[in-house]
Amino acid sequence: MAKAKIYYQCTTCGRQEPRWLGMCPGCNAWNTLEEQLPRLENAKGRSNKRKAAKPIEAQAVRSSHAIRQKVGLTELDRVLGGGLVPGGVVLLGGEPGIGKSTLLLQVCAGLQHQGANSLYVSGEESPVQIRERAERIGCPLQGLHLLAETDADAIAATLGEGDYGVVVIDSIQTLRCADLPSAPGSVSQVREATSRLCDAAKRREMPLVIIGHVTKEGTLAGPRTLEHLVDTVLYFEADPGRSLRVVRAHKNRHGPVSEIGVFEMTGQGLAQIDNPSAAFLHDRPESTPGSVVFPLMRGSRPILVEVQALVSPSPSAQPRRTASGCDPNRIALLAAVLEKRAGLALAGCDLFLNVAGGLNLDEPAADLAICLAILSSQADRPVPKHTAVFGEVGLSGEVRAVPAAAARAAESARLGFQRLVLPAGNLEQAREGLGNEIRLQSLPSVADLAEATLEPKP
Repeated sequence: MAKAKIYYQCTTCGRQEPRWLGMCPGCNAWNTLEEQLPRLENAKGRSNKRKAAKPIEAQAVRSSHAIRQKVGLTELDRVLGGGLVPGGVVLLGGEPGIGKSTLLLQVCAGLQHQGANSLYVSGEESPVQIRERAERIGCPLQGLHLLAETDADAIAATLGEGDYGVVVIDSIQTLRCADLPSAPGSVSQVREATSRLCDAAKRREMPLVIIGHVTKEGTLAGPRTLEHLVDTVLYFEADPGRSLRVVRAHKNRHGPVSEIGVFEMTGQGLAQIDNPSAAFLHDRPESTPGSVVFPLMRGSRPILVEVQALVSPSPSAQPRRTASGCDPNRIALLAAVLEKRAGLALAGCDLFLNVAGGLNLDEPAADLAICLAILSSQADRPVPKHTAVFGEVGLSGEVRAVPAAAARAAESARLGFQRLVLPAGNLEQAREGLGNEIRLQSLPSVADLAEATLEPKP
């Protein structure tokens, strides 16, 4: 019998090629050809006759909220939506050395303290190395089962015979299916191995956590269909040069996708940060031009972050607009609004913006804080101490209301801030539950931003 040949199919237009190409000849898209295996036809050329599946009533299905298993790390439980779901598959991605294996060993430890066994499967490390790491971070060895294996079918068979509170796969790029001719880590191997492990975990109703490598662009390596096979996709991120780690959900069928968990890497493993706002503002200098505090919403949790701006004369004919932690196009738009509506002369200046702590400002509520940081740096006048700012800015310079004003105001007051600059449309919401310890100042337009918020020049 002739051996099945591998072909490559474009994910954009569907064109098939016998070999991999950098650019698809059909649609001229780059890096869209993915490895495929031909489908196996029935030996007699007929479709298999299968017994009809029997549906069940929705009211007979158990709710996932009633059967969730908490992992013992409240920050991770928050991101997962309340804990692990039996039969749920979690894909965890992150850069090498960021602490993915350490985090999942701590998950195993949390479940072992609750009397559940755990299985840690590694295709990269030996059982001796895993045990040494477990001892270093204080993970109990009793109840922790180790397996050094790269055969996906052997691992799936192990899942079918055991009973574990969680199964960890480290990592999916090292596994292989013996009946596929491609090398481990290829598109077809990663996809098929994930599919077989997911089927085994769901049949046994065991939570499965898979570690995935990331590309140079920071996305999960392998096909995009890998994210569709799993229930939850988590990203483990770090701010370069700092010990803080952030876990965020990119996809979650069992909970919200906007929650984050904050950890700090220590010699004994990852420590939870119960007060992320204080951690992100720990090194913030006071009375410095260009520094503004913004209450960022991540799911149901408000977090205070520092927005930094630097405006300096540009020697180039084309000034630079550089942003870290936010969309550069949004910064260019806000700079144009400040020039037109507030009279700032930014045409001949380089503009740099940074969000301290490594978080991303992906909501319009950060517009007013960004504008104030730019204005403060350009005027060389600091924002008064203990001042937080939020609000959306329109093209005509108006300051618009944003969601979750009450939560932002409450977090600012809890951290000791004495003044909150916000849109006029959010005044009533922000007053709910606040005493006299914080002063609310509404702002109708960015034209009044300088006189209303900046300290006078000495």
